[in-house]
Amino acid sequence: MPESIASTASPATGQIDPALVARGIRSRSLRKSLELDGGYLSQSCSSAEILAVLYTRLMRLGPSIAPPMPPPYSGVPGPDNPGHFPGDRYNGPHTPELDRFIFSPTHYSLSLYCALVEVGRLDAAALDLVEVDGHVMERIGAEHSPGIAVTSGSFGQSLSQAAGIAFARREKGETGHTWIFMSDGELQEGQTWETVASCSFHGIDNLTAIIDVNGQQCDGEMESIMQTEPIVERLEAFGANVLEIDGNDIDALTAIPEARAPGKTLFVVARTNPMCGMPELEPRLPELHYVIFSDPDEKQRFERRLSLLEGAVS
Repeated sequence: MPESIASTASPATGQIDPALVARGIRSRSLRKSLELDGGYLSQSCSSAEILAVLYTRLMRLGPSIAPPMPPPYSGVPGPDNPGHFPGDRYNGPHTPELDRFIFSPTHYSLSLYCALVEVGRLDAAALDLVEVDGHVMERIGAEHSPGIAVTSGSFGQSLSQAAGIAFARREKGETGHTWIFMSDGELQEGQTWETVASCSFHGIDNLTAIIDVNGQQCDGEMESIMQTEPIVERLEAFGANVLEIDGNDIDALTAIPEARAPGKTLFVVARTNPMCGMPELEPRLPELHYVIFSDPDEKQRFERRLSLLEGAVS
């Protein structure tokens, strides 16, 4: 498998193929999960196209200002820690005209790291540091982990932070857009709905939230734990501008900016398949949240899938 597939950019357009990035996210996530005997694989399956299109088509980011190999953990941010290293430096500098990216469901962190590798913002060897003591490549990342701007708290707090960033940027006259990637589990959190209402009240239209609606959470299917549907109608009732799409469809994802409306935050309800690209996950339904490879035969089936995925991108 290549160091990254950024070199496959079209000579004519200079653009990286998001389909190849998505495939690379799945294959790298699967390889690392096999090495660790477990991982958040369904999240990689559902989010691969979303992250690929964000980084190759949607977000206007500057070059990474972080080292390709991330430094060791330097401690929590604060006035007594000038060496603190913010993870979102991998998304480039903070300038008025560039976009900002808030990554909310940090249990998806391996998928994000793999996306950063695929687009040339992180060295592939950095994946060897995942789950290594003293390093920032945590399986559930925080504000010091590559690509992550803020810590989500227990869950569902990043939308509030993204809305605050977008509001402040608008007040300062900045032209860059703010993006947030969320999971559907955050729709079970009251703080999320307070923020949707606040976005509507303040007319925060320089913010786009993409929600990975894969229907799964740690205890099984979302709707069996706490009903979130009808998501579209509920968001609209709170005053949001809502676009519903197939979240594994690259063309639909690429067209997201066309749905923006003045004075309203755009919420994209991206319906995804948590087994997309890995049908070996199907026997585990309805419990897909975290895969532990305890069955040698099952692990062998996933190793065969890895060979197929890596063959497709090499």
